[in-house]
Amino acid sequence: MEDIEIKNESEEKPNILQEEEPTGDINKISSLKSLGPFIAARENSKNTIYLSDVPEICKEQPCMLGVDEAGRGPVLGPMVYGISYCPLESKSALIELGCADSKQLTEEKREVIFNDLNTLEYANSCIGWAVEIISPNVISSSMYRRTKCSLNEVSMDSAMGLIQEAIDAGVNIAEVYVDTVGPPEKYQEKLLKRFPNFKITVAKKADSTYPIVSAASICAKVTRDHALKVWQFPEGLVIKDNAFGSGYPGDPVTKRFLTENIDLVFGFPRLVRFSWSTAENALADKAYDIEFDEPDSEKPKYAGTKLTKFFKGTTKTGEVKREECRFFKQCHLDNVTEF
Repeated sequence: MEDIEIKNESEEKPNILQEEEPTGDINKISSLKSLGPFIAARENSKNTIYLSDVPEICKEQPCMLGVDEAGRGPVLGPMVYGISYCPLESKSALIELGCADSKQLTEEKREVIFNDLNTLEYANSCIGWAVEIISPNVISSSMYRRTKCSLNEVSMDSAMGLIQEAIDAGVNIAEVYVDTVGPPEKYQEKLLKRFPNFKITVAKKADSTYPIVSAASICAKVTRDHALKVWQFPEGLVIKDNAFGSGYPGDPVTKRFLTENIDLVFGFPRLVRFSWSTAENALADKAYDIEFDEPDSEKPKYAGTKLTKFFKGTTKTGEVKREECRFFKQCHLDNVTEF
């Protein structure tokens, strides 16, 4: 594995994030400053997909594409899937950016890399990216619906959807690298079935092995962090500085938020993944028990002839053959059509 030197740029660029003015276009992410306004302008009960502009070189030359996620485990907030891609010959640009295992980078360092990725010409001229912000509301609804959809299925669908978005945008993909927390073999088999023409590698901790996956991980993490910072509560809650913790079940700030913001009838605000056991346990301890009437399983008693019976009996030729009325039968009466 190639050694990657990570420079400490926090002192070299002290004002890069503070001095830049946010863009006026809320439909485009061109820097770190424009990320928050873009997210805040979207409905947080629905998923949001964003694709950066595709560099022309990525349409002409074979590219590698990395996939990773952020926020899989938290009980609060969205899960974000990210992809990044660049030509196979442009790996040096990823190394120069400082792409490495995002979990080993500070939040400030991730933000610097994300900003550089979008603003520096050597980076945005050969590297593209995309993210899908998966709403906590969508996650819980998927896991609770009648035909259940597990978190793994939600994750796979998002990853494959973003790869397809890149293909549709014209990216010349040759190799795909995916980070996974589960068994990689099953995931890789499913991806190969969907994209048989690509060389696909699925591996645990891929973001610490492949810089292109590291770049995807950074895009996903920074996007999730800012999604939480600009979260708007349609329920009318006012949380100062959105201080609800990291969202992980073990965080005491998150636990306090859950216990203090339960509606005794309607449960949690939209920010909470109510299908998580942490949320279910909190509801069980404080919220009202609600019973729903079960439909009567017994067959309904006879209530006379059904109306639909009078519309049956048409033959293939169009001739109507209906059963005689009971009154006519009892009185031995027949219909007369000829005199």
